[in-house]
Amino acid sequence: MQNAKLWQRLLGVEATVVESVFFDEEAGAIVASVRPRKGAAKLRCGRCGLRCPGYDRGEGRRQWRTLDLGSVPTWLEADSPRVSCVDHGVVVAQVPWARHGAGHTRMFDDMVAWLATHCSKSAVTEVMRVAWRTVGAIAERVVADAQELKDPLAGLTRIGIDEISYKKGHKYLIVVVDHDSGNLVWAKAGRDMKTLGGFFDTLGDDRCGKITLVSADGATWIAGVVKARCPKATLCMDPFHAVKWCTDALDEVRREVWNAARKGGMKTVAADLKGARYALWKNPEDLTANQNAKLSGIATTNKQLYRAYLLKEQFRQVFKLRGEAGIALLKAWLAWACRCQIPAFVTLAKTIRDYRPAIEAALTHGLTNARVESVNTKIRLLQRVAFGYRDPEALIAMAMLDLGGCCPELPGRRAA
Repeated sequence: MQNAKLWQRLLGVEATVVESVFFDEEAGAIVASVRPRKGAAKLRCGRCGLRCPGYDRGEGRRQWRTLDLGSVPTWLEADSPRVSCVDHGVVVAQVPWARHGAGHTRMFDDMVAWLATHCSKSAVTEVMRVAWRTVGAIAERVVADAQELKDPLAGLTRIGIDEISYKKGHKYLIVVVDHDSGNLVWAKAGRDMKTLGGFFDTLGDDRCGKITLVSADGATWIAGVVKARCPKATLCMDPFHAVKWCTDALDEVRREVWNAARKGGMKTVAADLKGARYALWKNPEDLTANQNAKLSGIATTNKQLYRAYLLKEQFRQVFKLRGEAGIALLKAWLAWACRCQIPAFVTLAKTIRDYRPAIEAALTHGLTNARVESVNTKIRLLQRVAFGYRDPEALIAMAMLDLGGCCPELPGRRAA
């Protein structure tokens, strides 16, 4: 065929012979008849790529969707013989232009995957003329292909673990992030020890032994699995969650004081306390003039609530100092909280004492769950762009594409 190399470039095929190209007027599409080049024509299993004996000619000619030429839909057409693989049985033979089980070429898959991480759902489906469910299936194929070339779990030493809600009805994903690269390396639907154990099963005992630091929130089921599966790992408590416990205790004290003032007929005091929530919550450096005045009023009129506020601020200071200074301040804070005679903070001190080794590890190593929370925020953005996902596997595939380093290059371009 004349201009065979030009057609190969236009159709985005490699190791392929373009036999003929014609316009199907009934379908309104360009159809290119192709076959594997002589060197690539040896029959191989579509799943594992090993050479196999032929089984039969399959179900005849088959078509694969490729990128449009201009505004005209374009298809590749070729024979689809089957082979007999020792490991996978009777499967369709491998072709150089498409992934196994796909109805689209590699170039088409890569274009859809790239657009899905950069555009909205409606833009991808309109430009590529595919259903959104098809985009999810393509994403799963592309991610699987990328993970075969580069194992995302290789070389892990410091990881962060967290869960994120992806759907109403207490539907959660467990996400694992590599602190060194910032990439999402694993995700699975669920929120329990068994699901998290699946990650360590995939990792294997040898690589589990190389994990040195794990950051997480205060979930006991995470701590239990990490302790059992990673004997050399040190668990670091995420400072954000620890400070949140302290803020919740402060808010509990504020509500108790407000209710006591309201029931005691002190309407002015109750009104002031009701509007003091953000003045008590916010960092001192972020307070407005009115909030500073309100805080000064609390210091004068309500010693117990102001003492609770100072306990919260000193606990925040623990994580600002870090290192030995932070550990020393934590010890002093625990002593103060235990004798402060504020029930909410006495209870909190007992909880902090239980988590003290993990908190001190975070202060020593400076490890937080900030990278994991950043990944969670981006996963929520992916959900909003796609208006939600019915299938968690499709969401995981999209997350791995965008956040796991699995997104392919834009077809036809090369990285600078």
